[in-house]
Amino acid sequence: MTLDEKLAQLYGLWAGASADGAEVAPYQHDMETPPTLDELLPHGLGQLTRPFGTVPVDPALGALSLMRTQERIVAAGRFGIPAMAHDECLAGFAAWGATTYPVPLSWGASFDPALVREMAGAIGRDMRSVGLHQGLAPVLDVVRDARWGRVEETIGEDPYLVGTVATAYVQGLESAGIVATLKHFAGYAASRAGRNLAPVSMGARELADVVLPPFEMAVRESGVRSVMHAYNDIDGVPCAADGELLTELLRGTWGFEGTVVADYFGVGFLRTLHGVAADWGEAATMALGAGVDVELPTVKTFREPLRAAIAAGRLPEETVDRALRRVLTQKAGLGLLDPDWTPRPTALTDRGPGTHRHRDDPDTLRGSVTLDSPAHRDISRRLAERSVILLRNDGTLPLGGGPVTIAVIGPQAESPTAVLGCYSFPVHVGSQHPDTPAGIELPTLREALAAEFPGAEIVTALGTDISDDNDAAGSGGSSGADGIAEAVRLARGADVVIAALGDRAGLFGRGTSGEGCDAESLELPGRQRQLLDALLDACQETGTPLVVTLLAGRPYALGRAATGAAAVVQSFFPGQEGTPALAGVLSGRIEPSGRLPVSVPRLTGAQPSTYLAAPLARLTEVSNIDPTPDFAFGHGLSYTSFDWSELTVEAAGTARTDGTLELSFTVRNTGDRAGTEVVQLYLHDPVASVVQPVQRLIGYARVPLGPDERARVAVRVPADLASFTGRDGRRRVEPGALEMRLAASSADVRLTAAVTLTGPVRQVDHTRELHTVFTITHDTPRDATPKVRRRD
Repeated sequence: MTLDEKLAQLYGLWAGASADGAEVAPYQHDMETPPTLDELLPHGLGQLTRPFGTVPVDPALGALSLMRTQERIVAAGRFGIPAMAHDECLAGFAAWGATTYPVPLSWGASFDPALVREMAGAIGRDMRSVGLHQGLAPVLDVVRDARWGRVEETIGEDPYLVGTVATAYVQGLESAGIVATLKHFAGYAASRAGRNLAPVSMGARELADVVLPPFEMAVRESGVRSVMHAYNDIDGVPCAADGELLTELLRGTWGFEGTVVADYFGVGFLRTLHGVAADWGEAATMALGAGVDVELPTVKTFREPLRAAIAAGRLPEETVDRALRRVLTQKAGLGLLDPDWTPRPTALTDRGPGTHRHRDDPDTLRGSVTLDSPAHRDISRRLAERSVILLRNDGTLPLGGGPVTIAVIGPQAESPTAVLGCYSFPVHVGSQHPDTPAGIELPTLREALAAEFPGAEIVTALGTDISDDNDAAGSGGSSGADGIAEAVRLARGADVVIAALGDRAGLFGRGTSGEGCDAESLELPGRQRQLLDALLDACQETGTPLVVTLLAGRPYALGRAATGAAAVVQSFFPGQEGTPALAGVLSGRIEPSGRLPVSVPRLTGAQPSTYLAAPLARLTEVSNIDPTPDFAFGHGLSYTSFDWSELTVEAAGTARTDGTLELSFTVRNTGDRAGTEVVQLYLHDPVASVVQPVQRLIGYARVPLGPDERARVAVRVPADLASFTGRDGRRRVEPGALEMRLAASSADVRLTAAVTLTGPVRQVDHTRELHTVFTITHDTPRDATPKVRRRD
């Protein structure tokens, strides 16, 4: 291959992107207008960027267009190498008319990797059916500051939860033949003040013990084939130019063999934003030399500037060959280099006699491909239901048969998109095309409640808008003080009041949650706190129960409502089936089983602060600020009750530093409803050679139980899980006393096992064991075989 043909495989083209950047992202104008497809074709093309996720397009016609583009690429190039086509798939395939699923923060709230794996498989099959090869998900960033706008895209604030759920997502996507992409590698969510793309300042141990473990787990266990570098720098070194991160650690230590792709415009940002490259050619040589294989979303630096840099001797051509081998190996693995490869996707295959003649006619194809099947909606529904979190309940919930009059008050009451995150197609792309319908059904909360309580009168009031300008135009109501007064008047005449509060997803300041929508504090956006306090006052005067519901992308401080509302129900952008799931929890049709993947703060400014904190980051006598959250990580209530008992610890709770600890206990449903307890295991290390968090999650399991049903839960804990990064930068297991805390949340420890590790300090590496293993045996009648389930 010529150098031009080699380079062509290392960049992509965003053919559908707006030239001025108005519909895409800030800074795109810095990259100038990319070449056209015709200009690039003689040498080939490595990637096609977002053929479905740029503008609304009928899925069948999009598949036809992609097929024809691939035919042109193959015909024009000397070697006939197809391009890899990628798209977004964070909360579902980001295409018009595709099923929207709950955002990743809801995946974390479900504590259910198996269901997340099932969801990802469905997403991957849809993407593969229309000719795509790679999906830009999942996000493995660990939340360090909830003010960061992209919290909704994360799985939570605990690295073990993030790692296990993200690994399951990758396994599902890869099982469908789609290349998953781990992002953002690494540290992106730990930016200063929670600002998007801001610098990251952290020590090596925080990076090693909090930020990197989810990526390490996914690389080891999921079969992932791509990683995306992060935008940020860490202590002055941009991730896109960090060879220690992208090559030495990722490939040399962890053994990753796939491709590293650039976050959009990230290579160019080495010049324009980071200021570590003097020109485009230097940016390209720094990124390629560090281990970035593919420039996305469109070509800027990996073509002419890189060619010139190689000609000038600034980079050996062997570095291009290294990236090229990775790209072509990946294409070979996808079958793109097979002699019988065809660009025709399965969505466009013949569907019966007589269709061949007109199969590529756009009028015939339009509407023939469905990306929102009943089966996929069922997965979205189940995940939404398992992710709803009951934070508080004084006995008001469930509402049962329903009150006579329900007042639904707040900006989320009648918003169809209140359940959608930033990277869902209707928000991410559809917001730029307001005349195009969403392509999916999005029942509002009012509509879902009307269906759930058919005998009740449902009345609504906006009260205030989510946005800071408090504009309620087009709502049929009023905003500001008048809107709140009208809402209070309506509340006084109801049997129950449901406050419908939360976020509006958007991009780069066009929302209150999402990429580039960072928050100054964790106060509810706009005047929602003022509305909530007014409703609290009114309901306390009348004795009317106030149920607070949240459809949001991050946790917010709720003030008096955290203890004064009758009930608080949290959901994190639960997808197109989210409002029926929320209504079902309120009625009692659905048993709540979600748990908090992030803490809900008491103070609006007590950030950055997560449960994963050292003793001095908690309440102390030397500071007047109490960062204790109102609702802790892992918290979630049920409509039934559970008893934990009969803890036994094997071998007197002693194991060597290379051994295993084993314990078991019984969980019993003591209520009259079926329910699911989420068993969480936290490790507390009271004395260590470097400061440790007070506790950290090392395992969890969902335990479904019928009324009065018991289950015996056996737990196997490898000593490796007590490891941490020592002063010398190496991971170690130290002998000494530990506590194994079996808990319903990080603040609700039910049983504690005091254990001891014996023997010498032991060094461990990336081959260490990563999981606690749970074996759950349910009680059954004497003549039946016990039901045993293993969770790890």
